[in-house]
Amino acid sequence: MDENKYSFENDEYRRTYWHTCSHVLAQAVKRLYPEVKLAIGPSIENGFYYDMDSPFPFTPEIMEKIEGEMRRICKEKLRLERFELPRAEALNFMEERNEPYKVELINDLPEDAVISFYRQGEFTDLCAGPHLDSTGRIKGNGIKLTACNAAYWRGDSSRQTLQRIYGIAFPKKEQLDEYLARIEEAKRRDHRKLGRELGLFAFRDEAPGFPFYLPNGMVLKNTLIDYWREVHRKWGYVEISTPQIMRRTLWETSGHWDHYKNNMYTTLIDGEDYAVKPMNCPGSILVYELEPHSYKEMPLRFGELGLVHRHELSGALHGMFRVRCFTQDDAHILLAPEQIKDEVVRIAKLFDEVYSLFGLPYKIELSTMPEDHIGSAEDWDIATAALADAITSIGKEYAVNPGDGAFYGPKLDFHIQDSLGRTWQCGTIQLDYQLPGRFNLEYTGSDGEKHCPVMIHRVVFGSIERFIGIITEHFAGAFPLWLSPVQVKVMPITDRTADYAKAVAEKLGAAGVRVETDLRNEKIGYKIREAQLHKLPYMLVVGDREAESGAVAVRTRGGENLGAMPLDAFIERVTGEIKSRTNA
Repeated sequence: MDENKYSFENDEYRRTYWHTCSHVLAQAVKRLYPEVKLAIGPSIENGFYYDMDSPFPFTPEIMEKIEGEMRRICKEKLRLERFELPRAEALNFMEERNEPYKVELINDLPEDAVISFYRQGEFTDLCAGPHLDSTGRIKGNGIKLTACNAAYWRGDSSRQTLQRIYGIAFPKKEQLDEYLARIEEAKRRDHRKLGRELGLFAFRDEAPGFPFYLPNGMVLKNTLIDYWREVHRKWGYVEISTPQIMRRTLWETSGHWDHYKNNMYTTLIDGEDYAVKPMNCPGSILVYELEPHSYKEMPLRFGELGLVHRHELSGALHGMFRVRCFTQDDAHILLAPEQIKDEVVRIAKLFDEVYSLFGLPYKIELSTMPEDHIGSAEDWDIATAALADAITSIGKEYAVNPGDGAFYGPKLDFHIQDSLGRTWQCGTIQLDYQLPGRFNLEYTGSDGEKHCPVMIHRVVFGSIERFIGIITEHFAGAFPLWLSPVQVKVMPITDRTADYAKAVAEKLGAAGVRVETDLRNEKIGYKIREAQLHKLPYMLVVGDREAESGAVAVRTRGGENLGAMPLDAFIERVTGEIKSRTNA
């Protein structure tokens, strides 16, 4: 028997454990509040939840009572027993218990579906499983209910609003304590909080989902963009820019109008329908169409930092992670089919270079054909095999995510891991045989004949906004020196050395260092503490001795006192660190 079979390291066991916890949660609620109606309760990536229809809100006091009852149920060591019922009996079973949501779920099952239930003590739930064999397998002191939010029944905003109780559980209390500590650390690192404190970005009720970049945030954004341009020039991309608004007919040809219309902003211009672009790819296609192309030019790599707009539901908006307009660091590559493997390998190496710079390890996921797609199954099979072959050829592993490809082709998604162990899907490589055909794109092959190119869609950051949110939390706002909006702050001890502080700042600025001065009439200890709160990499303290000798007293945001050094030596040090782009 596999020794990890019943370990939390085993994904299947962990999901089963959390799924059983969701049933314990539902049983506890029904014991305490029989009038509550149950909806669904799955395990999720980090724990479990249960959706419920309750006539009263689940307050923190009520959540505490539910937690206590869950612990009692675990101590009772109730055996979980699976049984099946014919459709009519299953419906009658749930109707007698006045569970309308369960009745609807049963009615929506296929005619030939197996309808199964799990019983634990007096509680029975409609469920396909699997589950642990006893509630005693769950350690009560490892359970914590973490939140209660509103949720629409079956994700439909026109349906009943339910209450979703989230929870987490571990076999050992120490594991729970570690998890809760990580959650508290995540709250401390929340990019929305840090964004305001550090003067990076803000959101206003006047423009929900549309970020406002503050001065420091613009420096951060532009520094990322400068780096993006440098990397892409090195890897053979040319940069283009395409219009924000284009005719409806373009989006009909591309397929976005049929597949993505509800997420697009539209307008009427001169009596015609236009759309604000939600994606950059059709614009790249129009650029390609401007002149004839030969196989000798390929691959053609168009990079575009395109501002796109997508109508996200208000409930889905979340800081910089989910916004309604963002700069997508796109590239669209037109190439011959026989060039796919080599090009995907090049892209994967570019991604590796970028993520390594930020100290972000990653995993790769291959997403295959979804139900809503364009193109033949044969084309999809060829495209999917090409992506898989390219990744394995460079010794990388990937997991398969069935049915989650783009509507026009399969994709490789790169999931980066931050300093708290959380994963974020950023980079993607999407192989597209469909759009070039829909636009009748051509190139002249080595045989002198016309051929249709293949298109690769890819992003490395995902979007500038989301990546800023991710790295703000990853670094807890203490950005590496090269990224920091303010790299050095110069602080005179007294007014006597204010002029020298200005001269120091001027010389640093001339060397390309982003520098500020703090000339306020405050004690130097106060200035240092405030600079540390703003997570500034270097603080230079200048007093009479420094002014006389042309030196600076150097401190770091980590509290290290490097002592006095000649100003020229410090400039050489800091410019060297900026140029090397270390993560220190």
